[in-house]
Amino acid sequence: MSERESTESLADLGEFAVIDRLVADREQPPAVELGPGDDAAVLRAPDGRTVVTTDMLVEGRHFRLDWSSPGDVGRKAIAANAADIEAMGAVPTAFVVAFGAPEDTAAADAVALSDGMWAEARTVAAGVAGGDLVSAPQWVISVTALGDLQGREPVTLDGAQPGDTVAVAGELGRSAAGYAVLLSGVDGFDDLRRRHLVPRPPYGQGRAAATAGATSMTDVSDGLIADLGHIATASGVGIDLSWQALRPDRDALAAVADALRTDPWAWVLAGGEDHPLVATFPGPLPDGWRAIGRVLDGPPRVLLEGEQWHGDTGWRSY
Repeated sequence: MSERESTESLADLGEFAVIDRLVADREQPPAVELGPGDDAAVLRAPDGRTVVTTDMLVEGRHFRLDWSSPGDVGRKAIAANAADIEAMGAVPTAFVVAFGAPEDTAAADAVALSDGMWAEARTVAAGVAGGDLVSAPQWVISVTALGDLQGREPVTLDGAQPGDTVAVAGELGRSAAGYAVLLSGVDGFDDLRRRHLVPRPPYGQGRAAATAGATSMTDVSDGLIADLGHIATASGVGIDLSWQALRPDRDALAAVADALRTDPWAWVLAGGEDHPLVATFPGPLPDGWRAIGRVLDGPPRVLLEGEQWHGDTGWRSY
């Protein structure tokens, strides 16, 4: 990159020149027949159905640019949406992105944001099929993700049955612990910092769960208790979690909890943004999943060894 290119702002270049830089040399996956450059993209839908979700990240609310590089923000935006597609038992195929930023934002930062998005999308063999660019008071990234069920039925929130096993794929509490480390300014725990800045959803496990007959599923974006509460309410069942089954997550955070003098269980039970998948199964669990509880008869509630959790239950948007 030349010195001039590194100092050019979005306003210096203008919308279409910036878009040209964002889409240059990007190779679209087979699902995208027509990518950026026209009025709309054209995607293949071999299943005859398309899974669609959207999520928005706002600077100061969902990320901080003094903590995250533009590439980190891009990866996080794609991961959050890809996890929602996975939670339906589908495979992510493409993403459409709208980006708002101040006019004086460096064009190089917009390119780095796009690079991060493409890097994360590539991990699921998907691409960025199009989007929009607009002036805004701060960074705002809105992502629409599309997915393919590949002939499977979607795994929804309302299918859990008493007797099912509650299981998780992925790790709990790491992002919340990393956020606490970043806020505190304490040294060390670099991996946890990264886990907050760039989540690691268990890609491929949504499809595995659907194939194994999962009766309900969601991703843990707001907190384990909060998100399991959505399954309990939609399915009209109770959910009872095991302290012992969740202890590996708690123990993995013990050192940082000691350093910050806090209770690691709050991160495990109420921390979000790790985007592991949690599901209910009537039979054997697929590889990569571990049992953490069971489904009970209603009323809808989430318990821990038969008792109610009295701490925080998860993220609230308002």
